[in-house]
Amino acid sequence: MSSQFTQIAIFTIVGFVLGATLLTLSATIQRIFGISNPTKVKTESYECGMKVFHDTKIQFDIKYYLFALMFIVFDVEFVFLVPWAVIFDISCNKIFLIIEAFIFVFILVLGLYYAWQKGVLEFD
Repeated sequence: MSSQFTQIAIFTIVGFVLGATLLTLSATIQRIFGISNPTKVKTESYECGMKVFHDTKIQFDIKYYLFALMFIVFDVEFVFLVPWAVIFDISCNKIFLIIEAFIFVFILVLGLYYAWQKGVLEFD
């Protein structure tokens, strides 16, 4: 057991050291060979080669973000249900798996109902 722990610890330490080394090396190479000459033109925002004709710092309606978040939640639901369907064919305890899936989907339906009641899915 301790040899497995030692292997995992060494692997983790080597990973962190390698990551820090590569990050430091990349930053050092960029400082040595990179061109740093910021001018007013270089720091302006770029929109397809066109001059900016209004303020680019506009605020978007929060409903767009909430709608995207709802999409991600139900997309992740699919990712969790596909392995469940694969295990369902192999497993001998099918009733437990069916109850487990219904509980999972029920929690998601409750979240969808809550979002619907809050008006997240309605756009004016």
